[in-house]
Amino acid sequence: MIKPKALKQGDQVAVISPASGVAPETFDRALANLEALGFKPKAGEHARGRKGFLSGTDAERLSDLHAAFADKDVKAVWCVRGGGGCPRLLPGLDLELIKKNPKVFIGFSDITALHIAISQQTGLVTFHGPVGTSQYTDYTRGRVMEILTGSATPPIVIKPSPENLKNESALFHPTTLKTGRAKGELTGGNLALLASLCGTPYSLRDIGGKILFIEDINEPPYRVDRMLTQLRQSLDLRSLAGVALGVFDDGANATKDAAPLLDVFRDRLGDLGVPVVYGLSFGHITDNMTLPYGIKAELDADAATITLLGSAVS
Repeated sequence: MIKPKALKQGDQVAVISPASGVAPETFDRALANLEALGFKPKAGEHARGRKGFLSGTDAERLSDLHAAFADKDVKAVWCVRGGGGCPRLLPGLDLELIKKNPKVFIGFSDITALHIAISQQTGLVTFHGPVGTSQYTDYTRGRVMEILTGSATPPIVIKPSPENLKNESALFHPTTLKTGRAKGELTGGNLALLASLCGTPYSLRDIGGKILFIEDINEPPYRVDRMLTQLRQSLDLRSLAGVALGVFDDGANATKDAAPLLDVFRDRLGDLGVPVVYGLSFGHITDNMTLPYGIKAELDADAATITLLGSAVS
């Protein structure tokens, strides 16, 4: 395991777009968000580009990623958003360059593909957390800063967002699907990306004894069922220590009935013989916790908490 150096106020952070692009005003808002956190953002050469649904060609997006890791003045690599296109970069990823220049790498959604490749093939601890364009609420800002700066002393108990608990939709409320506690290293990410990596050289592997965290958005129960089935048939999910599910927001109808989706989770994950909890505060939601890949944690399915047992930065 390689832990990146802790961030501090005034550090320069590279802002890149390895997946989809954003409008100019949205990119400016991302830079302002990182400045408000106390960092000095530096936009990648091609980060403001737009090429269809992508921010640029594969070569341009890879160039920005590699340049950010190679730049000695850059202390973190912050993805401006997810979207689509990250799996296309995996064959050209310079893993040796990344391993020789360890630093904070953060993002979620489509960025899952890069997290899995980097964490599994280099040992670098990366961070499933807010992108540049996220809304930095008190909860989101507090969780990302305490973990990336190392200001909190482990064990660090990460509880569900109080605002999520007030949401009228049961989709935002924690639900214990299989009781118990489990300890293991964290891995996972966006469900659609995890499923799409199955059968490729970049798929999840060596998941035995780990805690798998999964999130997604705008996915009806039948598609969630299909993707979880793909994971079950591609990986030995029974070897996991536990499963933590984020908020699977439907993105449209805040009062949508959560029962059909929860039934899918019970059916596809409830027989694994490990603790399973739905509704932790991570994913495509406003209050978004930060989860470090490769760090040992304890999942309490009854309390709906994740406790980081070690620091994610050096």
